[in-house]
Formats: sequence, C-alpha cells, structure tokens
Amino acid sequence: MKLRPMTVIALLTLLTSAGVATEVWARAGSGGSRGTRSYSPPARPTSPVTPGTPASPARPAPVAPMNAPRPSMFGGMMGALGGFMLGGLLGGLLFGGLGAGAGIGLLDILLIAGGVFLLFKFMQARRQQQPQPAYAGAPGWARGQAPEPMQYNAVAEPSAADLDLDRGLAHIRQMDASFDAAALASDAAETFRAIQAAITARDVRPLVGRIAPDLLERLEGQCAELRQNGQINRLERIQIDRTEVTEAWQERGRDFVTVAIVGTLLDYVVDAAGGIVAGSSTATERFAEYWTFTRSVGTRPWQLTAIQTG
Repeated sequence: MKLRPMTVIALLTLLTSAGVATEVWARAGSGGSRGTRSYSPPARPTSPVTPGTPASPARPAPVAPMNAPRPSMFGGMMGALGGFMLGGLLGGLLFGGLGAGAGIGLLDILLIAGGVFLLFKFMQARRQQQPQPAYAGAPGWARGQAPEPMQYNAVAEPSAADLDLDRGLAHIRQMDASFDAAALASDAAETFRAIQAAITARDVRPLVGRIAPDLLERLEGQCAELRQNGQINRLERIQIDRTEVTEAWQERGRDFVTVAIVGTLLDYVVDAAGGIVAGSSTATERFAEYWTFTRSVGTRPWQLTAIQTG
C-alpha cells in the first residue's frame, strides 16, 4: 500500500507535535521575557579572564656554573713524557754532539722542528678541550653569538561577552553598591529547586512574587494541563553542579541578570495509576538552563522572568 505525500507529511507533523508536547511539559517549561534580548540566545559561561597587567616574561632557568673537567691521568703522563723526550733529544743533540766534536746536521734540525711542531699541536688540542666560560645574563650564549629572544606568556584577550557582562555588572552596582553576583547565582539554584517542587505539586501559587507575572501565568498553565490529564511530573535527585552569571544589563529602568544552571536530575511523568508515560525514573539526565532575573533599578527583590534551555 503506497502512502500519498500529503499523508506522509500529516504523519510527520503529528509525530513532531507529540514530541514537542512531551518536551514542553517536562519540568518548568521555557518561556518568559528578557526585554530586548528575548529572542537572543543566552551567553554561555566562559573561563574567567583576570584583569591586570600583562604577564611578565618567562625567566630563563639559571645556568649552573660549569666545572672544569679534571685533567686525565694519562693526558698528564703523556704530556710529561713528551716534554721529557723532547728535552732529552735537544740535550743529546746539543751537548752530546758538541762533546763528540761533530756539529748539528740537517737531519737533527728536521727532528727538532718536527718535535716542536708536535708539541705545539698537542698544546693547541688541550686548549680546545677546555670549556668556554658562561657569561652572566645570557645563558648558553657563547662569544660571537646573538642572544636568543626572550619568550613571553600569551595573555588571552577578553571576549565581547566578557566585556558586556563586566559593563552590565558595573551599571547595576552604580545604583546598588551591595549587589553580589555570586549571591544571586546561589539564590538562582534555590529558586530552581523551589519551582521544580511546585511543578511536581502542580501548584505554583506559593511562588507568587518570586516569578514575573507573564512567566507565572505560563507555569500555571503547565500545572493545569498536568492536573487535567491526571499526570504528575516528578523531578527527583536534583544535583546542581554549577551556577554562574553570564549576562547583566539594564534597559527601561530595569536590571536584568542571566544565570547559567548546570546539573543532573530525574525527570519523568506518571499517570494516575503510577505508570510512567514520559521520561525515566532510573536514568538521570544532564541539563543546562539559563534563568533570567529582573527588578526595577535599585535594591528591590529579584524576580524570575525567563527560562531558556541550553
């Protein structure tokens, strides 16, 4: 039996819609308003860049003084023996020859010259074996060679997101000197747990005041849908591994701060009889979400205004 193209498209549409619906009702759904950044992807956490002066150049390792090699016993012996033989040859030729009444011949002169030449070469070889002195301030720099260029540690330039975050935090602190980004990130983790517990209870009314009205309405609709279907979205074993402020800005008299929340949890939906209709009650899943908080500029309490998935 052949399926018509329109039938295939209809089936794919139904499957896609079913998949989206299942994902939307898993824990607190995405939504809310981020002001002018509502349709922009959230800034991801980045490795912190420490401001300050550039790193100092790497210092070369100190060069240990080079110890002169010990003279070899055989080298000293050979030198003494060579000197003794040359001295004996000269003495024998001069004094012995004169005593016999004979002059120095051409062969004697050649022997003397050869001996002197061999002695000169021997002394030259000894000098070349001696190590060259190391000069202070130039490790391994022999005489007549240019010094090696000094190596500098590379310093990473701050990204545009880092600069935007620093600028936004500075603007917030101008009107609230006591603002602590780390404390807000910690509070975001507690808000995450409280909202997931409210979703499991299918009632977010106890959180009125902590959630902005438009997002609260969206979460209330999610709880109403669960009650209507006779289902419970269970969220267990919540383990938050990391919270970090990734965005901060001001607009229209309001402060906005986005916190990245990363961790693991169990997320599954059961029906009235306790049967699992979505998710898993044994396999934990990893999540990365971006929760944006807002308040009027100043020192007012923060409210959750938007949830975005990673």
